Amino acid sequence: MVVHRLSLSQTTIFFARQQLKKVRLLLPSTHASKITVGNWRKKTIYAMHREGLELNEGWFNEASQNQAMRFGDLPEWAMELSDAICESVLLSDAMDLGSSGGDEETCAFPSDLLWRKPLFNQLIVNLYKPGEGICAHVDLLRFEDGIAIVSLESSCVMHFTRVERIDYDIVKEGQLDPLIEKVPVLLTPGSLVLLSGEARYLWKHEINRLPGFQMWEGQELNQMTRMSITLRKLCKT
Repeated sequence: MVVHRLSLSQTTIFFARQQLKKVRLLLPSTHASKITVGNWRKKTIYAMHREGLELNEGWFNEASQNQAMRFGDLPEWAMELSDAICESVLLSDAMDLGSSGGDEETCAFPSDLLWRKPLFNQLIVNLYKPGEGICAHVDLLRFEDGIAIVSLESSCVMHFTRVERIDYDIVKEGQLDPLIEKVPVLLTPGSLVLLSGEARYLWKHEINRLPGFQMWEGQELNQMTRMSITLRKLCKT
């Protein structure tokens, strides 16, 4: 499993990679699968901000609402987001291939996933109040490989943990590495996480926003309302 950081700017890509060097050292370098983390420009995500969702989709108009789902045809802004993800991955992959001498293992998203049609056909938007997070989990097998998560409004630390018991056919006996401790990844507002391969199937991800758990470089992050947008593709029945 490898951690990358994407951006729409070459300067931002270079800076982010420098920032992530110490995170990379914590992760097994032999895994071709990836967690890819990138940051999006404001004009890419403005339509997905909470106020935009209220205006365009009628979501979260009531205080009791904190989740919205869509299956099949996605709203226009989500389709635009999918296109932006594809373009950003292509840019990052082109740069990675150039710097690695053509090694496809460095690519952010496998080409067979990137060019599938549609790229995503399931959407879930979650609104989290301070202190609310997600338990450690692997996404359900009803969804295909290749998952995108956009994190908005509040910084947070997402932790990744190798699953203790493997029930998936894609893993053969003897291929697993020993369990490692939780691996933290900082998500700032606008961050994009792409999960594929082992990162999607063999690593649990969680966000614990209770007091004392959101620590980064010795400092506790100030927790505000956070929104996450997850894009996935349903398996064919």
